[in-house]
Amino acid sequence: MKIAVVGGGSTYTPELVSGLSRLEVDDFVLQDIDPERREVVGGLARRMLDRQGYRGSLEITDDLDRAVDGADFVLVQIRVGGQSARLADETFPLPCGCIGQETTGAGGLAKALRTVPVVLDIAERVRESSDAWIVDFTNPVGIVTRALLDDGHRALGLCNVAIGFQRHWAAAFGVEPARILVDQVGLNHLTWVRRVLLDGRDVLPQILADGGDELAAGLGVPRSLLDELGVVPSYYLRYFYAHDEVLHDQLDGVPRAQTVAEIERELLQLYRDPSLTEKPALLERRGGAFYSEAALGLVASLVSGDGAVHEVDLRNAGTLVGLADDDVVEVPARVTRAGAEPLEQPPLAPELLGLTQHVAAYERLALRAALSRDAVDVKKALLAHPLIGQYAIVEQLLERMAAEVLA
Repeated sequence: MKIAVVGGGSTYTPELVSGLSRLEVDDFVLQDIDPERREVVGGLARRMLDRQGYRGSLEITDDLDRAVDGADFVLVQIRVGGQSARLADETFPLPCGCIGQETTGAGGLAKALRTVPVVLDIAERVRESSDAWIVDFTNPVGIVTRALLDDGHRALGLCNVAIGFQRHWAAAFGVEPARILVDQVGLNHLTWVRRVLLDGRDVLPQILADGGDELAAGLGVPRSLLDELGVVPSYYLRYFYAHDEVLHDQLDGVPRAQTVAEIERELLQLYRDPSLTEKPALLERRGGAFYSEAALGLVASLVSGDGAVHEVDLRNAGTLVGLADDDVVEVPARVTRAGAEPLEQPPLAPELLGLTQHVAAYERLALRAALSRDAVDVKKALLAHPLIGQYAIVEQLLERMAAEVLA
């Protein structure tokens, strides 16, 4: 089996490498266009694999075609424009009175415009040399996955929110994570946990009763919201449920992109240490926790056909009533060699469905804009987004983002 990681110089890569021993991999390739990151991250990856007793080959390269040639799986984890682009995405909407965030709102659209063409080019190179599954971890995952599927690629999107919840609740109940199924549904970064099944029994009411205060505090929402909705929203829902509060904090605070850039500098310095042979604790502050378990667990099920349930992004195909069949949703799905089959889902409650439909329409328009590069299409996407929606603001946002992403 050959696995290629596009964006292998990411500081996330040691998280991925840490779990590689669970698979029988013959060829592992880290591809990245940044020579310094290739050397530093690739060096740590080699030391980690040596410590694990990995017997396959490790190749570190900037040659995309060589990396994906004959691959069985291609994991895409790129950031087009690097951390400077993220900083721009998180700050240019603020003077317009809009939240700055890299995966939703105006910042998320800017990232989609920048990222979709690059990922589609990568996928086309994959198609020319192999029949690999493409597993996308590149944000905005829902839009990128839709682009890949619309273009006919074998692709699944992946996020680590659900597996983070699973690991947290497994620890709280003192059980193995495999006994917990997190029934989290919606769109990427717009999901709600409606059930938490422990050996098939729904323990979400118990979770809310016993740990609702702590859970709400971690998500940055009132406890009463969890009780009234009867679900657990992902932390990205705070941008919608507490828009003005978040905007106020962003205007007065330090952008997350700046903090992440500082963490990345520290991580790369740690990675240079020739005595380091495991992922450092600092990586947990970078984000992406349990990414290796999510990505490699998904790959393992696609290889073995074990039918395990994974939270993935894939075509709706009737799973969530009220959304189009070709929308890309994020739901638990049973994974075999043939791919992923969503678990049957009851209809979304109106208070969840309305927002989901709204953002799904935006994502459709966002992909159109990313492909056309047309200013009117960009305006339509901005106008459709529930965090924006005002024509005068749309004009201001377009002016701020046009030079970078539409040039």
